[in-house]
Amino acid sequence: MAPPAADVDLVVRPVEQEVTPKVRTKGESGSRLEKSLVSSGSLEQYDHANVTPTIGEEFPKLQLSEILRDDNKIRDLAILVSQRGVVFFRNQDLNIDDQKILGQKLGELTGKPETSKVWQHLVIDHTQLHRHALSNSKRGIAVDENGKLDDEVSVISSEQIRTFYNDRYGFKSKRIASEGWHAEYAFPHSPFVLNTDVYLSITFERIPSDYAILKIHTLPTDGSGGDTLWASGYEAYDRLSPVWQKFAESLTATHHQPSFNRVAKQFGAELYADARGAPENTGLDFQASHPVVRTNPVTGWKSLFGAAHQLEHGWIDGVTERESDIIKAYFLQLIAENHDLQVRFKWGKNDLAIWDNRSVFHTATNDYNGKRQGNRVVSLGEKPFYDPNSISRREALEKVEQ
Repeated sequence: MAPPAADVDLVVRPVEQEVTPKVRTKGESGSRLEKSLVSSGSLEQYDHANVTPTIGEEFPKLQLSEILRDDNKIRDLAILVSQRGVVFFRNQDLNIDDQKILGQKLGELTGKPETSKVWQHLVIDHTQLHRHALSNSKRGIAVDENGKLDDEVSVISSEQIRTFYNDRYGFKSKRIASEGWHAEYAFPHSPFVLNTDVYLSITFERIPSDYAILKIHTLPTDGSGGDTLWASGYEAYDRLSPVWQKFAESLTATHHQPSFNRVAKQFGAELYADARGAPENTGLDFQASHPVVRTNPVTGWKSLFGAAHQLEHGWIDGVTERESDIIKAYFLQLIAENHDLQVRFKWGKNDLAIWDNRSVFHTATNDYNGKRQGNRVVSLGEKPFYDPNSISRREALEKVEQ
């Protein structure tokens, strides 16, 4: 008689073909770029340096407000963000309206689809960023000192989570901190539900994010804790063996976020079901299938995409549940346990970070008391695609060195 385990997990999940085809070309993605972009070097006049060899760049003195109207410099900034994964700026005077303009320009100047930047009402075109289904103006949290509410701005508020969860989670938590890499809104009893920085990639949308901008204006009074970490999806892909790279390139994964509906039901929160920044991002299913390896159209580099917090409640398409769990666990291990593909940022007052959600993962540290708050805006990009002619980051750097 066969052991019970032999009968376990023989069901293969189907691919959501109506949402995402198995193979998507660059043309079908909606990106307006015909090839990867090259910087003009316009930012070289400003002091800046690599934070680590693999990921992160910092401009210690540049005020973004000074270059906001210079499209060439903003385009070069977007290219730099896509290459380095995340770029940091200290003590910024950028107001929330200009932060939104910057968020929109980064994608517009690097080929984002027209449908990811405007929506039409009667005869008027309105610029539009992502509108979060839950973290929006209905929470009643102002985005500036004048009490302004804005659906296109998500307020990152430690007080909000403590309102919902009675301060059950914080620096005294006994949970494994690396869960943050894959805890995108996790579930209603997770420390990351509605929390800080872990849910910004919105990969459960059919049209997910390209660039995100977060400015932290309020810090814990003791000045410590609440750091954010980013990890390079480019380097995670490069850590795979050639066999695993080819395997990953053949896969798609369904990204799913059930927590919004659970939280809405539990707390009576109203969800935003209309177009959330793109006509494809509607409804309350919060589920989409994307390539596991994604090509970034700005750099032309391959990145591990279907991994970590993006797939906490999702799965690898076309394999059994057990196989999916094994693949997900390995990809998470690559991201969480390789500290040399990560960068950790300690926030100062009014510091700002810009990152490319197509090619990095991120998480926050819940190691503080007191209030921590900021504003983030999220631009929408193209439909994720994998280009078999694209190359890895390491391959690109080797070509430059030759």
